[in-house]
Amino acid sequence: TTTTTTTTTTTKIIIPPKNTRVISSKITKGLKLFSSNASSVNKQEVSSEYSPPSLDSPSSFPEWAYEARDFFRYELIYQSEKSLARVGRIHTPHGIIDTPGFVAVATNGALKGLDFRQADEAGQQLVFCNSYHLMLQPGPEVIQEAGGLHKYINRPNKPLITDSGGFQVFSLAYGSVKESLDSEGELKRANIKSRRGDKSFMTKDGPAVKVTEDGVYFRSYRDGRKIFLTPESTVEAQKSYGSDIIIPLDQLPPYHIDRQKLVESVDRSHRWEARSLRKHLEDVKQQAMYCVVHGGVDVELRTESVNYLTSLPFDGYAIGGSLGKNSEELLELLDWMMPMFEQGHRKDKPRHLLGIADEASIQGALVHGIDTFDSCYPTRLSRHGTLLTKEGKMHIASGKRHSKAYGLPIDEGCTCSTCSHYDRAYLWHLFKAREPLFIQLAAVHNVHYMNDLMARLRQDILDGKL
Repeated sequence: TTTTTTTTTTTKIIIPPKNTRVISSKITKGLKLFSSNASSVNKQEVSSEYSPPSLDSPSSFPEWAYEARDFFRYELIYQSEKSLARVGRIHTPHGIIDTPGFVAVATNGALKGLDFRQADEAGQQLVFCNSYHLMLQPGPEVIQEAGGLHKYINRPNKPLITDSGGFQVFSLAYGSVKESLDSEGELKRANIKSRRGDKSFMTKDGPAVKVTEDGVYFRSYRDGRKIFLTPESTVEAQKSYGSDIIIPLDQLPPYHIDRQKLVESVDRSHRWEARSLRKHLEDVKQQAMYCVVHGGVDVELRTESVNYLTSLPFDGYAIGGSLGKNSEELLELLDWMMPMFEQGHRKDKPRHLLGIADEASIQGALVHGIDTFDSCYPTRLSRHGTLLTKEGKMHIASGKRHSKAYGLPIDEGCTCSTCSHYDRAYLWHLFKAREPLFIQLAAVHNVHYMNDLMARLRQDILDGKL
């Protein structure tokens, strides 16, 4: 018995580009995969009164949208015989992304501690910018007027990915992942007051965000402005940025959540993502859109999400939502979920793990077929005096042994500019003296380390070790 139904709906008539060959067989395959593999939700665990709006079916999207993109594609170079690990390339309008690859996070269009020239020298290819922050400051209209995000940040020949802003918005409600786990999913109480003194929406006794079927209300953390984010408006913002890869709006529930609410959240994310995709297809602009697979750690809901979203003409797959309370649960989730991405056309598209890119998680996840990983992990560590080495993390301030490590680089054999010019003794001094230069030198090294790690892991896959 299933509680999910599909009906064909069309909200806009979209004219296919000229000279586009129509292949309806791809849509047919998508429909079969969606209808035959969609998992059922146990009625005993879902309210009998719950009757969600119907989902857009694959056939409601234009046939040309299922055609291969000439500006964006995944190229498989080698598939491991030992695991699902694979080596490949993602081709974008602004350059190639070698996979598996690390994606550095430039929250406000800037990396913490180093500029893009230094990041490029450290081997950084794809960079992740956050729509939420860019929407609030400087605003999509400013970036568009500047010629797009690539020109605005002066990174014209490297690819960029932007998100919808949904993660940051829902973090206002539940806090960080750690805060959400610690509070067991309890809503935060906002205490943001606008310059006019208006606390009509976000009071200290009220929820930090308000979710409706149309979108989500929240207030700017900068000036208290009330903002309404919709699937369509976040796509429009990302069109203004001109990023190579864009992410649709989704709802991020906490780890601790009632299953009924999780079912409703997953269904809403599916509807929002379909609306985002439809808006995107009105004017593709040589941008790729990834879906975001949800369902928490629930096998049935994750399976349902994979089956539905991969039946739509998205260009890649992002793994999002709650990914477990720890690394062990994350890897368990990937162990049973990722084989589903090896079926049919799914294996021909890239897969991204959202918000997780610490070294241990990367090494555990890439054997399950993940292609790219984003995180502020290496730059955040640098701000706290932690350096990455092949021997493990080095805490530059621990003890006095580093204070006299004359002539000794952070990591033997590292070719980054920091290791080429400075030793541990000098870095120890900079950190103890709270010199801002330490953060820059540490960030350069840590970002270089992450990209060097990914190159070594790609070689290990090619050599049959993984």
